[in-house]
Amino acid sequence: MDRSAYASMSAQEQDHWWFVARRAIIDSLIRAHVPLPPEAHILEAGCGTGGNIPLLAQFGTLDAMEYDADARALASARGLCRVEPGALPDAIGFGDTRYDMIALLDVLEHIDQDEASLHALGARLAPNGRLLLTVPAAPWLWSDHDVLHHHKRRYTHEGLLQVVRAAGLKVEVSGYFNSLLFPLAVAQRFAHQWLRRDAPLDARPSPLINAALQRVFAAERHVLGRIPFPVGLSLYAILSA
Repeated sequence: MDRSAYASMSAQEQDHWWFVARRAIIDSLIRAHVPLPPEAHILEAGCGTGGNIPLLAQFGTLDAMEYDADARALASARGLCRVEPGALPDAIGFGDTRYDMIALLDVLEHIDQDEASLHALGARLAPNGRLLLTVPAAPWLWSDHDVLHHHKRRYTHEGLLQVVRAAGLKVEVSGYFNSLLFPLAVAQRFAHQWLRRDAPLDARPSPLINAALQRVFAAERHVLGRIPFPVGLSLYAILSA
């Protein structure tokens, strides 16, 4: 990503509505759909600046890998896990450690070799292990936001499942999320493009609006995996080898 994107992420991921609500959803998905043993070994592949590390570390012994040196330094400074250099698909690191859960959270869209990367991570799953994956959805929503974050693609649901199956992985559960705010996000995205506004799409709103958006987005955690949303800004999938 651009340096400015990493700086924005590091500054905002503690209290920006999108990061906070997404962590609540990830927590709910793990508790409902990932069968973790008492002393689980967990890997976050592409941890960025480390915003998910405190959450994931609650579930077991956590390792994290990150390609970018600046982001890796910020993640490592949290002091909660090993954070080592790594890249997908060929440099995952951590020896031959097998993991009960691997989290790949809004990372796959940055990688040229998405199928090969999923195949490589699947090979690092322990027996009965799970790969938790999130990606941006709706290719037709491509915008300056995707360019800033160096996305290679956005996914349709079926397109993501095709890549997963081609990588030799099985889908335990999958679907859209960030759906309740979808109409608002679409309107904002197109207004931003048409009006050519300079303010970034991911700028933190006022505290009142930030809290309201957080509550609406996080409310989806109560139904994900039980009631399918027909569309959303993001997709999730929980995979097994």
